Amino acid sequence: MEISFYHLTFQPLNVALPKLLGKVLEVKMKAVIKVPSKDHMNDLDEALWCYDKTSFLPHDTENSKYKIAQPVYISTIDENPAQAEVLVLTDGALTDNFEGYSRVLEMFDGNNPTAVEQARSRWTNYKASGHDLTYWQQTDRGGWTKKS
Repeated sequence: MEISFYHLTFQPLNVALPKLLGKVLEVKMKAVIKVPSKDHMNDLDEALWCYDKTSFLPHDTENSKYKIAQPVYISTIDENPAQAEVLVLTDGALTDNFEGYSRVLEMFDGNNPTAVEQARSRWTNYKASGHDLTYWQQTDRGGWTKKS
């Protein structure tokens, strides 16, 4: 399993994530975004609706009646109704179930010392479990630089 850590330093999740999701959709993949709470889910849902007035990022939440049809699906629980290939873990959301995913994106706030420490702990656990890990740091323009 490939797990990529995305260290947010210049732009918050609600700005950086839509760009990554756009790339996921460009390659005809689907994504599940796991968040730690309903409040996080609702905030991210709103952010994805409003992030760019000139385009649309199709998505819905676990409250959807049409879960199976969602190319981007936001949830507080471990579920993958549309058979997404990409799992995005945000704001410290955890899972033990990577089944069905080919890629995991761990996004964390680099300006929050607690989030950074928790990400380091997850990195150590994933590495001990034999996962392939990559680390991406946000640039001041909102892009990403792969670090070794």
